[in-house]
Amino acid sequence: MAKATPGDSAFLTDVKTLRARARKQIEDGALTPDYELDPDQAIHLLNNALATELVCVLRYRQHAIAATGIHSEPIAAEFLVHSNEELAHADLLAKRIVQLGGTPMMDPAGLTERSHAEYVACDDLKQMIRENLVAERIAIESYRELIRFFGDKDSTTRSMLEGILATEEEHADELADLLE
Repeated sequence: MAKATPGDSAFLTDVKTLRARARKQIEDGALTPDYELDPDQAIHLLNNALATELVCVLRYRQHAIAATGIHSEPIAAEFLVHSNEELAHADLLAKRIVQLGGTPMMDPAGLTERSHAEYVACDDLKQMIRENLVAERIAIESYRELIRFFGDKDSTTRSMLEGILATEEEHADELADLLE
């Protein structure tokens, strides 16, 4: 394929070549030959992010249930909202892992080992907020690193991660407000 300018018809691969390649590699699903990353490495990184999200789901849910005190009801409700949003993130990551030809690793036995965030059960409402804020800050840094890693080489994953990052930043902002 000759390199050309976007206005030139030689800029794109010819239709016959695209069709033949698609038929020949049909078992590869969404993963095409022009995928620029090592799929195994990408899947590994996404499985670590998946573990982080699942640990966060469990921690937020445990905190939502265990929260007590005069001001606990609205904070527990917020923890539950965050838990549900983290679960949605986990679903996105798991689906992307499958698209890349991998298997989402959800075995509870290995979650805490792969997770960037910790699972910390707390008895005190303020400590719950602090632990969740720490976990959100870890997630924010992790997602920024992942976004840089995937960059222009996998724009689909990068876009998904950017959406997750935006929600994690909202969570951190809300938790910081709760501490005041």
